[in-house]
Parts: sequence; C-alpha cells; structure tokens
Amino acid sequence: MGKKVKEDKKPPPDDVFDTLAVESRQAGTVVLMLSSPEEDVQSKACEAIYKFVDKCDENKKQLLDLGAGEALLKLMQSEDRIVRRNACMAMGVMTAHPEVRKFLRKREESVPAFIQLLAPEEDTVVHEFSALGLSNMATEFSSKASIFESGGVDALVKCLSSSDPDVQKNSVEALAQLLLDYQSRAAIRDADGLNPLLELLKSEFAIIQKLSLLALDRASQDSENRSALRELEAMSKLIDFVAHPEWNDLHVMAVMVLSNLLEDIESLELIKETGGLKRLVALITDQVPPEEEPKAGTGKGEKKAGSRAAKKSAKGSKKDESEKEEPPPGEAIIPTLPDVKMCAAKAIARSAKSAENRKILHEQEAEKMLIHLLSHESNDVQTAAAQALGVMSENLLSKDSIREWEGLQPLIKLCNSDNGDVKEAATLALANLTAGNSTNCQEVSNLNGVETLIHLLADSRDEAVANTCCVLTNMATEEGLRSEAQGKGVVTALLEPLKSQNTRVQAKSSLAVAAFVCDADSRSDFRNAGGIENLVMLLHSGNDEVRRNAAWALAVCAVDEPTAIEICKLGGMDLLQEIQVSGTRKNPFAEVALERLLDANLSAKYSLTGQLSSTNLIEDGFYDAGQIRPNTKFMSIEDYCKQELNDKRPILFIVAKADPVATQSASNPELEAKDNSKTNVSGKSSRTGREGKGKSKQKEKEEKQKEEELQAQLQKEAEALANSENQPFNPPTDSNLVKYIEEVTERILPLATTTEQVKALAQFVADKMGGCIEKGQLPNFSWELPLSQVKFELKSNVVPIGKIKAGIHIHRALLFKALADRIALPCTLTRGEYNRAWNEVMLPETPEQPGAQKFPPRCFIVDLIHQPGRLMRSDSPEAVTYKKL
Repeated sequence: MGKKVKEDKKPPPDDVFDTLAVESRQAGTVVLMLSSPEEDVQSKACEAIYKFVDKCDENKKQLLDLGAGEALLKLMQSEDRIVRRNACMAMGVMTAHPEVRKFLRKREESVPAFIQLLAPEEDTVVHEFSALGLSNMATEFSSKASIFESGGVDALVKCLSSSDPDVQKNSVEALAQLLLDYQSRAAIRDADGLNPLLELLKSEFAIIQKLSLLALDRASQDSENRSALRELEAMSKLIDFVAHPEWNDLHVMAVMVLSNLLEDIESLELIKETGGLKRLVALITDQVPPEEEPKAGTGKGEKKAGSRAAKKSAKGSKKDESEKEEPPPGEAIIPTLPDVKMCAAKAIARSAKSAENRKILHEQEAEKMLIHLLSHESNDVQTAAAQALGVMSENLLSKDSIREWEGLQPLIKLCNSDNGDVKEAATLALANLTAGNSTNCQEVSNLNGVETLIHLLADSRDEAVANTCCVLTNMATEEGLRSEAQGKGVVTALLEPLKSQNTRVQAKSSLAVAAFVCDADSRSDFRNAGGIENLVMLLHSGNDEVRRNAAWALAVCAVDEPTAIEICKLGGMDLLQEIQVSGTRKNPFAEVALERLLDANLSAKYSLTGQLSSTNLIEDGFYDAGQIRPNTKFMSIEDYCKQELNDKRPILFIVAKADPVATQSASNPELEAKDNSKTNVSGKSSRTGREGKGKSKQKEKEEKQKEEELQAQLQKEAEALANSENQPFNPPTDSNLVKYIEEVTERILPLATTTEQVKALAQFVADKMGGCIEKGQLPNFSWELPLSQVKFELKSNVVPIGKIKAGIHIHRALLFKALADRIALPCTLTRGEYNRAWNEVMLPETPEQPGAQKFPPRCFIVDLIHQPGRLMRSDSPEAVTYKKL
C-alpha cells in the first residue's frame, strides 16, 4: 500500500512549511496520517485505507488492530465533505468483518454516525456506504435495537427512492435485516416504507428485487402491515410479478409473500373479487391466465398483446382454421418452476387453516389446482399438493368436490410412491377425506385402494402407517367395506403396526383393531395370530392415548369368552386393575375393558367387586375365592387345586359334573357284583392254599406274583405322576349338584309364578345346607368343622358346593344363585362382610285386595337362614338386619 501527497504548484508563503511529498507502504503510517490536522491528508489517507480494506478480510482486521476504527469514526463526523465521504467508504467496507462490528457495538456514537450520513444533503456515495455499514451491523440483534432507537428505519426508507441502484440495494438489505425484529415492522409502516418496497419489484436488478421480496416477506408477517399492503394492491402486483417468466428464479419468494397475505380472510375476499386467485391458479398450473387472453381490436400495448396472442394460439384460438399458425418457440408458455408450484400449494394449505378461508378457496375451485399438481413429476410438489388437499378436506363441501374432480385416484396412486414424504402426505389427505364421508370411503374401495392401504401397514414410514390406520378405521364404519377389508387380511396386517415403537402408530393401530374385530371370526383370527399379547403390552405405555386405545381394543375383544380368557392369561386383567387404581393413568376406557373382562370371568368379578347381577349367569367352572384386593393377582382354579391343604377358607366350586366311577357303578350294577365275585373266589383259593400241607410252592408263587403286581402298580402311579403335568387339568366333580339341578328342574321349574319358584328354591337350598337357623343361634350353628372334614377328605382347598351339608349365608346364597340360573330365575348375588352374602330378586307386590292398584316390580332379599322363603324388601329394616347380623 502506498500513497503520495503531491506538491502544490503555487509557491507557498514564507510562513508556511513547504509541501512535502510522502510515499509510504506501511499501514501503520497511513493510520497515523488519519490524525493529521490537514483535511487533504485525512482525505487521502481514508481513500488509501478504503482501497486497502476492500482487498480482503485480513486487511480489515489489521487496520482495526492498528487503531483505525477510532480515527475513522471521528472523521465520519468531519465538517469536510470529502473527508466524511472517504471515511464513510472505508468504515462501511470494514463493517463486513465481525471484529469491526464488535468494536462498533461498544461505541455508542457509531450507529448515529452512519444514520446521520444518510441525510439528503449528503452525496450518493455516502448514502451507499452508510447503508452498507448499517446493513452489515444489522446482522446482530443488539445493533438492530440501536438502529431502531436512533431512527434508522426512517432514514433507510428515504434512501429506497434513490436513483442510485447501489443505494437502493444496501438500503433494502439493511431494512430486510431490521424487519426480523417486530418493532421495525411497525416502524416501516409508520415511515410509509411498504410502497417503496413494492416499487423496487420493478427494478432492473435481480438482487434488488430479491431483497425487496425478502423485506416484504418479513414485513407481511405483521397483520397491520398486511392490511396496508392490501390497500397498496400488493397482491395484484405480486401476481403480475409471477406472470413474468423472466423472473422465474424469484417467483418462489413472491409466492411466499402472497402466502403471508392470504392468511387474512380480507385478502382472500379481495383476491376473489379481483379474479387474482384464478389468475394465480392458472399461472401455477401452466395455463393462460384469463386476463391475458387476446382481445380483438386492441391497439394498446401492441407488443405484449402480440406475445399473448401467440401464446393463446398455442392453446387454440377462435380464429379460422386456415389462419392458425404455430407460435414461435420463444413465445410458448414457460412453465413455472417446481419450487414455485410447491410454495403455491403450501400457501393454499396455510391459508386453508381457517374455516372461512377454506370456504372462499373452495368457491374459487382451488382444489382443482391441487389435484392438477398431484400429477407433477416433482416429489416436493406432490407432497405439498397432497398436504394442501388434506387441509382443504376439512371443509365438508371440499370432500365431495375432490371426489367429483377425480382427486382420490391420484392420491391412492401416490400411496405407492417410493418417497416417504409423498406417502405420508397422500395418506393424510385420504384420512381427512374419508373421515365422516361414507361416499369417499366407498370410492376408495372402488379404486382398489383397500389392497394398497393394507400393504402400507408394513411400511417403514411411521407417519404413513398411522395415517393409513386412520383411513382404514374410517372405512370400517361401513359394514360392507369392513367385511371386504377383513377378507383381504387387514386384521392380521394390523399386528405389525402394534409392534411399532412410535406412539402415534400404536394409538392409531389400536383404534383400527377395535374397529375391525367386531365379529367372532375376526376376533378369533386376531387371537390366533397373537394380537392379544401386543395389545396387552401396550397397556404398559406411558402415553395416555396409547393406553386408552389399547384398552378400548381389549374391551371389544373381550366380548368373546375365549378371547377374554386369553387376555387374563396374558395378565391383561392385572394391568387394567393397576391402571384403575392409579390416580394419573386411570381412564374410562380401561374401566370398560375391565368390566368386559369381568363379565367374561365371573369368578374374578365376584372376588373383586363382590357383586353379580341377574344377567351374570353362573356356569360350570365358577368358583368363589373370597374377597380380594383390587391390586391382587387373581389365581385360576387350577392354581388353587395345586396348592397344599391349608387352614384358610375353602374355595367354593360350581361344577355340575358327576364322578365317572360313581356314575359307571350306578349305571352298571353287574360290574360291582362281578368285582365281589372275583374277591370271593380269590379269598376262597387263598384259604384252600393255606389249608393244604403239600402246596407250599404254590403259596410262594402267589406271594411272588403279588409283589410283582404291587411293583407294577407303583411304577404306573409314578409314570402317571410324571405325565400329569402334560395332561389337561381335570377339575373336581360334584355329583350332588347334578342331583340338585335335576330335582330343581323337576319340582320347582314347573311352578306357576316367580314368587312361588323363589320361595320353593329358598326352602330347597336351606334343606340341603342344614335347615333353618333360629335367630340368635347362628353362632352356635356348627358349619366350620363339617367343612374342614370335607376339605380333609378331598385333600384339597377346593370344595364343590354340593359336598357342603352345613352352610351359612355365603354358601347358601351361592347355591341359590347357581340353581336359579339353571332354571332361568333372575337373581343377584352380593357379598357382604363377615361371611355374609344375599340374593336379590325383582318381584311384583301382591295387592291386598282384588282389583287394587298394581305397582312395578320391587327388589326383595330372599331369606335363606331364619325363615327360608321369606321375602324382605331391600330397603326394609329387617333386610338391613339380615345383611349385618
């Protein structure tokens, strides 16, 4: 770097130092020259510094380290215009370096100095570099605040009208940076800066147009700015901008500004009235805009009209066939770029988030443009169009319009795309289109969409799978479509999404399972395929929606007894109990599922709730294990049978099955006689052998044979014991209960009225359980010892109800319920405290006089202890006493 101060040709006065020509190549020397009192020296030094720092960033940092920053800031406020200009140029270029900006942030006078140089009386060059400095400094937030507080927005807006393009470029760039702050957005509106930004769209320089669009994009994020832009007809100007194919690289930014403006319903109303929306749609879909069709007799704008006429002729004009000519290649319609189409679709989607906006967009047939874009070759365009259709489909009328305009077929086709984003967007659109619209569901089926959707359930894209589950759930509301999907294997296909780690997939697939397993065959298929285990595992999820939907699916599955048993085996009942006990995870769906499971497993229901309704019919296999806590694991009858004999209360078992040996003996008396005859013959021969003196050998032979038979028998027992684990469980039998049922069916069932049946059955139960017990004598009634003897005889804690000959409330009430259910006599079973239990029946009250008013049936408690057959109203004092004493 070198600079020479030339000598003045005029002879200097005697008292003035002679002009000295200095040549220096050291930056430090030039920095020292900045402190000279001579303005000419200062000016030349600033000019030299400007040229030096403009070469590279290292030079900027070097001069900053030499202290040039302080001197240049001071010279920017010099009274000499040349010094101010050159100092501003040097400092403006230096602000491109972050260290210089850091230095300026520490100087409070730096920002005001730049803004002061934007005054109208300053040179254009000063405006250019002052705006450049502010543009560079506005990249930091703290500097944004300083520029705003110092009135920089107003000064920069005035520079937008400059005739110099460099001033315009630097000013609009600085404003674009400032508009990232919400305060500046309001300030630019107050400074009337929106209109100059729109005027810059007509600039000959692409960079100015780009920066202007960037500033408009940020300014239009403010609602009041959008209102001001509407008054300035910004939307028409932006659509005109998009209509220029030579600016196609900036069309994306123009559409982004339009996207912001279209958020307001006022903008949509305005663009609807002016026809701008249809014009934009035509541009995006590469059609001739309606406003640009050639008009006969038009003499205005001949050149542009001729070009438009050539474009129109390419589409087919209304001229005579003989006059038709092919348009020149240069005048054919230039299609918009894929990015522009994508941004336009996103703009529609963004605007359609409002219900009012969706209505206006539907009136302007925006769906047609989106359906057209679905066939574009770009994946990004397809994705944006499908997403926009998904948002538009929230409008009920749009759902029908999209179907009528054949929009479902391309969406189904896109479900087979290799691009994950496309599949996700297409399935989302289908999910919204089929929600609550049976016609669309049927159309999807007609277009062979069911196979495509089932295939998508195994896709690796989680969101696409979740959306697919939603579509299938929507279709399952129609019985015909549900049957079709079931026939194509949707039930087993849903197993894979249930195994996903994505909570949304888990939730939606669980809901789909609940929608499709609503018949016995599908539940059987789902159970056999191992789907119950997956649902039970989802109850462990920490996501509320997953737990709710899994519980609902289990509630639907638990309608079948085999499925309910499978759920219980897999621990589903225990998990549902835990959920219901929890204060945070408890939900009504888990409650319904638990009720369904308990209705299918009455033994567990009675132990957990202590209540069986009249619709809960006791069948073979029911057992009363006593009251257990809600969070206690419920054991099966097989587990109780395997337990060793203990001193705890017995497990009361209901099984109407006679002992096979006893049944065989009773049905074939000759067998018993034959066994007795064999025993007599054997005894006779034994006595004969002992009496004979010469038959000792025969005696030894018989003893040896007995030993061999004993060993064989022991070996068989050991083998049977070893194989018992592999053999199916054989529950205890109860011949007495079989006889009870036969007697009740024969004697009580034929009785004329329900009341007579109830009384007769109560007397029958009391007779079988030790008869009536006088009031106050219940503690003296011996029932525990006989029950313990039965347990000892059976060598088991499980006691069939028919083997109990002396019982109290809990035994008699259970037997009454079991027998009543066999003869279709509706009654309940309720467990009380301290071995209390009772039955309630609904019976009509008998009028005291013939012809008296009849009342609806009332609830009565049946006395099985003191006066068997006595009926007590459930709200009477004697009934309360019966429950407690």
